Amino acid sequence: MFEKILIANRGEIACRVIKTARRMGIATVAVHSDADAHALHVRMADEAVHIGPAPASQSYIVIERILEALRATGAQAVHPGYGFLSERADFAAALAAEGVAFIGPPVGAIEAMGDKITSKKLAAEAGVSTVPGFMGLIDDAEHAARIASEIGYPVMSKASAGGGGKGMRIGWDEAEAVTIAAEIGFPVMLKASAGGGGKGMRIAHSREEVEEGFRLAR
Repeated sequence: MFEKILIANRGEIACRVIKTARRMGIATVAVHSDADAHALHVRMADEAVHIGPAPASQSYIVIERILEALRATGAQAVHPGYGFLSERADFAAALAAEGVAFIGPPVGAIEAMGDKITSKKLAAEAGVSTVPGFMGLIDDAEHAARIASEIGYPVMSKASAGGGGKGMRIGWDEAEAVTIAAEIGFPVMLKASAGGGGKGMRIAHSREEVEEGFRLAR
């Protein structure tokens, strides 16, 4: 049993972890940015450590800031909550190097499930049903165009490595799809919104690849 844990998150998830830890007799450490100095999770925790400016990119997802908070408080484990550093294998590895427990999956599991191709192959090997589709990397623009020609319309666009909360969006024609792809940022995933006959999702790395995919699919 840990005597003290640090919650590398904020808001409702941090509050829930603190409540559970309190019931278990475990002391808690909250971390906060400038903007969250008076937040509920900060007031609820036994200790609180300031980790940087308001932008999460300068506070909550800076691994070294979390490690500094750990060293200052002597917490024995970290609960990552969800989002932020919860799916970062390098964060879990950094904690292990410090002799601090990561309350979550092992590094190998995070690495495997963080890659869409690897995780899909692992799921299939375990007997889990998966959507049929291309199970590899796209080599170049011509390869992307050939795959895109099989999809059909409309297509769904999604940032392949996460879009910062932008989610998936539908392009009903070539012009709209190109505009959406540019807003999301390349590369993007292209998928028929009503199903593509088992063709799965495809990657477009540029505006030209999106346009070419639409032209070839007509």
